[in-house]
Amino acid sequence: MKPLFAFGVNHHNTPVNVREKVVFNSEILETGLRDISKNAAVPEVAIVSTCNRTEVYCGGGNPQDAIKWLPKFHNLDSNLIKPYIYLLPGDRAVSHAFRVASGLDSMIVGEPQILGQIKRAVKSAEVAGTMGTLLHKLFQKTFAVAKRVRSETNIGAHSISMASIAVDLGERLFPNISDRKVMCLGAGEMVDLFATHFFSVGVRNITFANRSVHRAQELALKFGGKYVSVNDIPKVISDCDIVFSCTASPIPVLGKGTIERAIKVRRHEPMILFDLGVPRDIEPEIKKMDDIFLYTLDDLGVVAQEGLELRRAAVDKAETIITSGVDEFMGWLSKRRNLPIIMSLQEQMEQHRSLEVDRAKKMLKKGENPETVLDQISRSLVNKIMHGPISALNEVSLTDRDEIVRALSRIAKKRD
Repeated sequence: MKPLFAFGVNHHNTPVNVREKVVFNSEILETGLRDISKNAAVPEVAIVSTCNRTEVYCGGGNPQDAIKWLPKFHNLDSNLIKPYIYLLPGDRAVSHAFRVASGLDSMIVGEPQILGQIKRAVKSAEVAGTMGTLLHKLFQKTFAVAKRVRSETNIGAHSISMASIAVDLGERLFPNISDRKVMCLGAGEMVDLFATHFFSVGVRNITFANRSVHRAQELALKFGGKYVSVNDIPKVISDCDIVFSCTASPIPVLGKGTIERAIKVRRHEPMILFDLGVPRDIEPEIKKMDDIFLYTLDDLGVVAQEGLELRRAAVDKAETIITSGVDEFMGWLSKRRNLPIIMSLQEQMEQHRSLEVDRAKKMLKKGENPETVLDQISRSLVNKIMHGPISALNEVSLTDRDEIVRALSRIAKKRD
């Protein structure tokens, strides 16, 4: 039976400057899936990679070989991530998957985006050919548990998002926030959410910049804003009070020089920058500059914890649902582990039955009394069936013998 385990790093114990080095963006995800399957001999694998976590779920293979693969694939010194990486075997991996999908392990407890991200991870594994029976069952159960948590608890009540936190911080610096100019770098889900929240508080001057100009145009049309090319960012950023960045760029899209020039043009009027990119979009040295307020993903996560107590009762109820789900999945897994033994026993019993039927036919052809034949055949079949358990009782140690006796007693009671 394939061992089930998960490993990875996440926001709980790993700083963003480490997390960003092991991200699997959409361009390399399927390559990574095939690579670990081939080079680490993991037959089933799915990778969940977001701004908060990179986690690898495995069905089969050696956990240590799989863990060694991660830094090797990213051309990293293994010592960089060794202090942060965690390994979750068996039921701990199952529980973790359920908690992540339900939003209980997120930086913002109850946030719904992670479920969609896991579904995309499963789809990628299916396309890469690394989604087998074990992981398929795990994630189907994961989605079912997450649905129960969402429908049976108030885990989403009192929830806050990174975007709403950004609005709150922006209002602290700029009380008249509706008059401020905002720039969004990127065009994904987080940028859309960010723009939606700022639009809801009256901000109407929003500029979008993205590698795909077409997508930037779509967002500009949606929010009645403007769009510029990525190359034009240094020319127009000085006119912006609030900048939000969440791209998939492997290198920073905003450097210290660009922001220094912008602040000079602004005559040192403050700017607030939000960097939700992983890898980071904004050079971290900018945080030390005067008149610049730079918030990273981890900074916003600290603020998000303030609302956790309001959701504590829902979290407790969700944990109960998850525990029940883990028990159900591990029960299914236990049955799968017994399947080879059951099939072997069935094959053995079928061989005994076939031999005895053949013997009975020969005896009947010789003219022997049918009742005598039935008696002899049934006795012979019972003796063959009992031979295995009796031999096991006589050959095993005293401790094992007690366990076998208890098992046989339960079988006998069920027959009664």
